[in-house]
Amino acid sequence: MRLFGTDGVRGLANRDVTAELALQLGGAAAQVLGASGEFAGHRPRAVIGRDPRVSGEFLSAAVAAGLASSGVDVVNLGVLPTPALAHLVGAMDMDLGVMISASHNPMPDNGIKFFARGGFKLPDTVEDEIEQRLGGEWERPVGGDVGRMRTDTGTAAQQYVEHLVASIGTTADFRPLEGLRIAVDAANGAASQVGPDGLREAGADVVVINASPDGRNINEKAGSTHPEQLQAVVVAAEADFGVAFDGDADRCLAVDHGGALVDGDQLLGILARALKDEGRLPGDTLVVTVMSNLGLLLAMRDAGITTVQTGVGDRYVLEEMRAHGYGLGGEQSGHIILADHATTGDGVLTALHLAARVKATGRRLSDLAGDVPRLPQTLVNVKGVDKARAGDDDGVLAAVAAAETQLGETGRVLLRPSGTEPLVRVMVEAATQTQADGVADTLAAVVRDRLAL
Repeated sequence: MRLFGTDGVRGLANRDVTAELALQLGGAAAQVLGASGEFAGHRPRAVIGRDPRVSGEFLSAAVAAGLASSGVDVVNLGVLPTPALAHLVGAMDMDLGVMISASHNPMPDNGIKFFARGGFKLPDTVEDEIEQRLGGEWERPVGGDVGRMRTDTGTAAQQYVEHLVASIGTTADFRPLEGLRIAVDAANGAASQVGPDGLREAGADVVVINASPDGRNINEKAGSTHPEQLQAVVVAAEADFGVAFDGDADRCLAVDHGGALVDGDQLLGILARALKDEGRLPGDTLVVTVMSNLGLLLAMRDAGITTVQTGVGDRYVLEEMRAHGYGLGGEQSGHIILADHATTGDGVLTALHLAARVKATGRRLSDLAGDVPRLPQTLVNVKGVDKARAGDDDGVLAAVAAAETQLGETGRVLLRPSGTEPLVRVMVEAATQTQADGVADTLAAVVRDRLAL
């Protein structure tokens, strides 16, 4: 089984993702990139960031040790969002970035993901080379050739916030979000400080919840995976709308003034229309994944915007965007990439640009989201099954074919093994919610029965 998933190496911290593995990954990454010529002619430098999980402390130390033992100088940035780390790799002219985070996963999990020069995630082929190098023999540098380690004093976080607010035209004399009240759920995660700071510096009145990370409460009934508290706070605070980040703030979901959830597909539709209106949507094209709702595809067609679909994972969205020069792409989960300003999904950046669109149009978020209606969709996560057999089990394939025949042109079925968790996702879209629920439940039962461990 491949060690790297769709978003780095991830699993239960200190069981699956251990200090020993982190140490080896740091060393192996340095060796692979060094052998490819990435460090030619200069002493290599890397930055490391993490979300607030307690396990991130020892894992970041282990990765740093692995890099330094390979001759790489390391700057520890401490707790920062994943997109901040990606941005700072480029802004600080680093050769490598390493983020210690399990994103939206529960606190006991953690993960390790790498960013190459420029802040882009490593291709699958390079990750495979790193995996192959684990535990191998190599010539270790000695004396003055070993890497040095230092800790950033906090200037990197402010540099990231300045980058964010500048992206919507904020200056000392112009605060574009003046007059908006925005509720923020920071998930007790990596954006607990920089998220509210960015919106405030752009002029918004910010109401903040779940921004007191203690290392153990990340994502706990909070953030983009649990928006219920934010929905209540938006209404109670009479906010214009609310935004919810996940643990490492690479995704964003929103809540309108009435407490209704606005998902990543609707945010993509809103931002695509905004960029097209401004003449800044290259090719009038939006890049989405196969999980995106049919409603988004239909709304974009009506708006004169082409949609291109990729496999699930923001890295695959970004690969398509870079290959063809597209400027906007993302996922229903809230991973949204604004290529003019970021190299990966960025929740705080998304929130700022969403707020700018609300302010510029003078329309409520509920109205803007109404331009991107959602077809009824049901997603069932089937746990405790052998996800590797999901694509070739005859019984499962027959059940999928029968469901597709039943739905006809009014819906669709998608069966997908998770890239980061031990489960199979069953997604069904249909003309009615009742039909979507029924078909999804039937398929999930087949998956559970046929693929049981």
